[in-house]
Amino acid sequence: MADNITATTQDHLDIYDIKDNLVVLKNSVVCAVLQTNAVNFDLLSEMEQDAIIAAFSMLLNSITFPIQIVVRSKRLDITKYIDKVQRIENKITDPLLRHQAESYRKFVQEVVQQNDVLDKRFFIVIPTAGPESAQPGSGPFDWFFKLTGSHAKRVEFDADAVLKNGSVELYPKVEHMIKEFNRIGVKARQMTTQELVELYFDIYNPSNVHGQRIRTNVDDYQTAIVNPAIIEE
Repeated sequence: MADNITATTQDHLDIYDIKDNLVVLKNSVVCAVLQTNAVNFDLLSEMEQDAIIAAFSMLLNSITFPIQIVVRSKRLDITKYIDKVQRIENKITDPLLRHQAESYRKFVQEVVQQNDVLDKRFFIVIPTAGPESAQPGSGPFDWFFKLTGSHAKRVEFDADAVLKNGSVELYPKVEHMIKEFNRIGVKARQMTTQELVELYFDIYNPSNVHGQRIRTNVDDYQTAIVNPAIIEE
């Protein structure tokens, strides 16, 4: 019965390829992903808040193509940090400094026990004008994060031609978004191929120990058999 199983893991993913800092989906849509920093809006003065709101409104009005704004929250595991502080604490010979280090370690442990320490990352997804990109509820990050449970419909296409045309179409859009975000004090940059692979790996493997990352090249994923290649930080 096992001989009849021909499906692979890739058959269940909506990603066709990640290449040249772009994501190619199975429906021939190509996406560029920008990562941005955050602005602590509450710490700004009322005048600064009004200025950012006005600038963001201008940014939205300047966009003539679809985008998706995604905020991803991830709970952090700081066990390794606590262990590092513990090792440093054990090496301190001065009683006063050692007491201060112990107090700091206990304070951090109490904060973590009482509150979830979250790492928030912000992404802007810019798709090409594909057959499904304009349909509500079927954007690239809906497929990317499985928010809707839908899958990109597989179509036959020339991957190299789609990637080349997608790069030409997306380049001015990416430059426009980066420039507009800089106007409101938000730094944006396009994610590289390796960063996209690591992001997808982290999303599709949520049960892995926090702090792990891929230490292999992207080309290794095109081999018939992929050996585990994870390094702890």
